[in-house]
Amino acid sequence: MMTHPRGRVARRTLLALGTAGLAAPALGQTGFPNRPIRLLVPWPPGGSADAQLRSLADVATKIIGQPVMIENRSGARGLLAAQALLQSAPDGYTLAQHHLSVLRHPFMTKARSWDPVADFTPVLGLTGWLFGVVVRADSPIQDWAGYVAAARARPGRMTYSTSGIGTSNHIAMEDICVRLGMEMVHVPFRGTTEGVTALLGEQIDSIADSSAWVPQVEAGAFRLICVWSPERAARFPQVPTLKELGVDVAVTSPYGIAGPKGMDPGVVRVLHDGFKAALMSPENTTVRDRWDMPLAYMDTAAYRDFIAERVAYEREMVGRLRLSIDS
Repeated sequence: MMTHPRGRVARRTLLALGTAGLAAPALGQTGFPNRPIRLLVPWPPGGSADAQLRSLADVATKIIGQPVMIENRSGARGLLAAQALLQSAPDGYTLAQHHLSVLRHPFMTKARSWDPVADFTPVLGLTGWLFGVVVRADSPIQDWAGYVAAARARPGRMTYSTSGIGTSNHIAMEDICVRLGMEMVHVPFRGTTEGVTALLGEQIDSIADSSAWVPQVEAGAFRLICVWSPERAARFPQVPTLKELGVDVAVTSPYGIAGPKGMDPGVVRVLHDGFKAALMSPENTTVRDRWDMPLAYMDTAAYRDFIAERVAYEREMVGRLRLSIDS
């Protein structure tokens, strides 16, 4: 049976339209977003990143036109949100804070985990943390020199807390200990706020972590003896940086937002534009200033490049410090 040429043309046209429909993002046809977006935060409520991302979500909700809902998934050294992305659809409705521990983790274990470059879709870079070392106000340690002296006098006994094994501040502190000949005991928690509670309860000697300790420092319960930023913190102008103290280390640990691998570029663009506007808003700027969090905005392409370059650095640092989470 022969097919009329006009029928063949019509059939080819329908086939082409069907193929185009499969290739085009469904969200682009129906409008993105058309339902709430989840933003996973891998830390407990109350810390600086949680506060910044909650503010970001509140402002982005108004800009994007759908609720951006924060979901805290603390534990596992801040990796539970990244693990959730591996099982999530790449439709733009599940996102997570993307921090340096996610890039570092695969090099700290022989167990199967993820490819830190290929298994996620970067959206944008946001900000970083103010890190510092604090002790109780009633501690005999008055400054950084006293801290180093105390650690050297008590090898293997003096403790410091971080928000988990293999976090940026943990690696930085191990590096500092190697440089200065200190042998200290690392006490990891699920987030900085748990370290604050432990120091208040005299369960540890110090905190080496991000700025959840600010209220206690300002209230006089803790003493801040150094910050790890390139310059002194505007809130604590009297506190020296590590570089000023002769330790050539600066840590801000910039983070951003990512989604599952395979997200449509049009969806990423909508998310980038909405979150960028929220990041630059007066509301989010106020929160970042409250926690002394440096602006570290990167667009999608720049953030993707940053991740690829940083992965090489993290691999080298983990190998040099011989860090492993395998028992």
